[in-house]
Amino acid sequence: MTPDSSSLLPNHIAIIMDGNNRWAKARGLQVKSGHRYGAEAAKEVVNCCIDKGIKYLTLFVFSSENWLRPAKEVQSLMALFLTVLKNKEINQLHKRNVRLRFVGNRSSFSRKLQANMADVEELTENNSGTTVIVAADYGGRWDLTQATRVIAEKVKQGEMSLDEIDIESVHLHTSLREYADPDFCIRTGGEQRVSNFLLWQFAYTELYFTECFWPDFNSAHFELALENFANRQRRYGGHDEDIGLDE
Repeated sequence: MTPDSSSLLPNHIAIIMDGNNRWAKARGLQVKSGHRYGAEAAKEVVNCCIDKGIKYLTLFVFSSENWLRPAKEVQSLMALFLTVLKNKEINQLHKRNVRLRFVGNRSSFSRKLQANMADVEELTENNSGTTVIVAADYGGRWDLTQATRVIAEKVKQGEMSLDEIDIESVHLHTSLREYADPDFCIRTGGEQRVSNFLLWQFAYTELYFTECFWPDFNSAHFELALENFANRQRRYGGHDEDIGLDE
């Protein structure tokens, strides 16, 4: 990237980390190897975001639909998740002033895993650097359903009127209520869809798709994605007089 392009960096990046299984199968490896190498790729991207001063990074680690995968694979993912949460990597991120947060239906995870999530959040609570948001057992439809239920209950109890339901109030009941919407979403693995990820928050998010499988996605691939973002013109549905186009 050019020296003056730092001003064009996204404030919030979301990543759909796809291709672990296909990466492993192409190499004759077990599926768990793909997830393990995928965790290493995630670590590299997190460090890139810290180095560049990117404020928010949301990683789609485990979707609501991933429970439908073979039991052995789900068990492997849970074991890896536990290992990472107890790993020295967490302490290193803490030393680098990273704040870690988890969004999703964490009640579906084991008590041990829920406790580890809470411990990590508490450890990094006061850090002011990059916030890494881990979406685990998360789905965009689930998120909107939960928000709707809470709002409906508030109306029922007289705590909120129908007239008070607007875009801002709905946003304040979603999982990412504390954070700005993602500017940029990267999806690896060659698929070109959002797969029920951050459906509310992606209203004006720039989408970037790459054929690269997630375990192979490194700092060089990340730089290419950021260059692509820097060259886009975002209009949020408005009119660009210079280009003469409407979104």
